[in-house]
Formats: sequence, structure tokens, C-alpha cells
Amino acid sequence: MIAHTKALPRITPDSAPFWSALRERKLLLPHCLNCGEWHLPPGPVCPACFSDQLEWREASGRGRVSTWTVVHKAWFPAFAADVPYNVVQVELEEGPRLTASVVGLPNHRLAVGLAVCIDYEEVRAGMTLPRFRPMADGEHG
Repeated sequence: MIAHTKALPRITPDSAPFWSALRERKLLLPHCLNCGEWHLPPGPVCPACFSDQLEWREASGRGRVSTWTVVHKAWFPAFAADVPYNVVQVELEEGPRLTASVVGLPNHRLAVGLAVCIDYEEVRAGMTLPRFRPMADGEHG
């Protein structure tokens, strides 16, 4: 257990910079200036070292699939028309692990270690969501 000399601030995620950047097709994520760790969810302190010295940096948007699953209708009944769909966790080249759906790839081609890059899908006016798609041979972002 870690002893703290001051009370920790209440962690209340503030993801406004993330969503604002997505509209501009950029991937901004919180980075700790004290320990150098990227982290999600965003909040007022770094979950690794509890520092409040944070800044939003542009992450690479490229990485490799670390895990994947198929989302089923029973999990999200409100989105029944869109399921099943694939969700991957990606270890970004520069940035934290990020979870998003993957597009342009059938289930039988999904694999741990698959190289992917971020894609941005405008789902309605003013709202863009991150997706991953397989990287083409020789693609470097």
C-alpha cells in the first residue's frame, strides 16, 4: 500500500479533448509528464504515479492487436442493429492500450499481433468515433 501525504483529488474523467480531437481526425490521449506513462481513462491525476502534471499528446494511431472479441446482441441491446461486431484492444506504438471496433476485416482474419491503424468514422454530424482497420503492406500511417 502506498502512503500519501496529501489527499488525492477525486478522479472524474474529463474526455472533452479526446472527443474534440476525434472530430478533427486526431488521436489525443493523456500523457504524464512525471512518469512518462500514457493512460486511459483521462482524469485529473495519473493512475500510475498520482501526479497532476498531465498533458494531452497526439498518439501514433498505429499498433498491434493484443486481444479481440465479438460483441453480441445480448451485451448491448440498444445497438442490436449493429451487432455482432468486432472489438479489438490495440497496443499503440506510441500511446496506451486503446479499445475500439475493427473494420474491413472478417472474423477469420482477426489475430493477436495483427498490425492496425486508426480510422475515423463520422457516425453523425459532429460525432466521430475511432475505429481500427488493418494496415496495408508497406503502410506507415
